[in-house]
Amino acid sequence: MSATKPTATSPSTSASDESPFGGSALQAAPWRRYERRMRRVIEHLHDRLDEPLDLNGLADVAHLSPHHWHRVYHAMCGETLAQTVKRLRLHRAAGDLATSDAPLVRVAARAGYPNLQSFTRTFKAAYGVPPARFRAQGQHRAFEWLPDRAQHCAFEVAVQALPPQPVLGIEHAGSYLAIGRAFDLLFARIAAAGLARPGMRMFALFFDDPDLVPEAQLRSLAAVAGCAEAGDAIDLVRTVIPGGPHATLLHTGPYTTMRAAYRWLYGRWLPASGFEPAGVGVVEQYLNSPRDTAPQALRTRIAVALRDDPTKDDAP
Repeated sequence: MSATKPTATSPSTSASDESPFGGSALQAAPWRRYERRMRRVIEHLHDRLDEPLDLNGLADVAHLSPHHWHRVYHAMCGETLAQTVKRLRLHRAAGDLATSDAPLVRVAARAGYPNLQSFTRTFKAAYGVPPARFRAQGQHRAFEWLPDRAQHCAFEVAVQALPPQPVLGIEHAGSYLAIGRAFDLLFARIAAAGLARPGMRMFALFFDDPDLVPEAQLRSLAAVAGCAEAGDAIDLVRTVIPGGPHATLLHTGPYTTMRAAYRWLYGRWLPASGFEPAGVGVVEQYLNSPRDTAPQALRTRIAVALRDDPTKDDAP
């Protein structure tokens, strides 16, 4: 199983329970008004990455002047709209490189670059290698090209007991590569409601195997722990990530290269470990943010719940 990931970091945090726009966190106005504006813009961005996107047009979507909308968006999201558009398009391009054979010129054009040279320069600045090398030698190829004698040391896995973790989240349906949309919506709601707190932690829960379930039917949850206590009016999914024994693997690098880690964990480590998965899906915790961390330095902890007694259903 593989997935790619949040495109949002924790929003601006405040020590107050008040919304940054006045009023209590659970009042319908004004935070709901700003949350709706953020939601419209986030959905517009994710749905129209192939189209020209500029500040004036997105301000119209938000129903605010460009000057004020730029300041609101930057304060709530921690980056400018231009930076968001660039990051989302490069993230999608990295996914295209890792999962398709599309010509580089087509990948560059889809990312909004008029020629391969400008795309190569920008992609290398963000991902550390040119797009052709990323496709040929990136971590998503590790399981394929490492010789058998070296595969045992490709990734380190630890078995540890994890505590139950209450989270708030937003459901996502469809490609795991697009769960960033749900994270953006989640943090827009938390920021608008004034619930953001320092030290919030990001998680994703993935419930289906993308090799078995059609992409449109994949179910996942973008979630956060550590925000301020919220009432039912926040309208978020409340759940608890189960505790207990887990196999954990720390992946470092772009989210689009995590396929190799999953294939090694399930195809190499698990059969040789003596453990069996508990059948409750996979959890990822994002230890830093793509908004302020280079893709090659992103750190993700993959956690697979394990059965307490892997032999109890064995045939006699």
